[in-house]
Amino acid sequence: MRKLTYFIACSIDGFIGGPDGDASFMTRFVDEEFLGFLTAEYPETLSTPGRRHFGLDDLPNKRFDTIVQGRGSYDLALKEGITSPYAHLREYVASRTLTRSPDPNVEIISADPVGRVRELKAEDSPFDIYLCGGSGLAGELIDEIDELVIKTYPVVLGTGMPMFGSGFAVSQFAPESVRTFGNGVLVRTYSRKR
Repeated sequence: MRKLTYFIACSIDGFIGGPDGDASFMTRFVDEEFLGFLTAEYPETLSTPGRRHFGLDDLPNKRFDTIVQGRGSYDLALKEGITSPYAHLREYVASRTLTRSPDPNVEIISADPVGRVRELKAEDSPFDIYLCGGSGLAGELIDEIDELVIKTYPVVLGTGMPMFGSGFAVSQFAPESVRTFGNGVLVRTYSRKR
């Protein structure tokens, strides 16, 4: 069974973006040390345009071969004219409003994202599934998430888009590791307690 990993950036107080979802202020923390960590440990989480920008197009996938993201996350790429933001992965976008995919590499999940993710997890593959966001989709998929990798940036927002846009429910995870970077970023990894 493949794992679903929610690999997400957030503020100290647990927001993945401002009230409108904007998280562009977090990019300043991708310095040389942190980029080295990402390229060595999670290369497939770098978008295709990001990989090109840093001259990293040839990085092989290490952990994931599939990405699932919500419509809001996907719209960030579409606004830039990018229809396949993770061309090095199989791309799925959960959306009730996007009826047709603008790219042959992107499959739209228009109904039952939980069922579709269960199907993806049941596939035979040495790679896992990267849940990119957003908040609402993570809330829907919380019971399917096997691992959390939380990149906590040293900022407090006070309000904004939470990591999980869902109602109150207790889901327990066990800490696996914490890594600290010189720029103040913490990367915490947790596994689901079943």
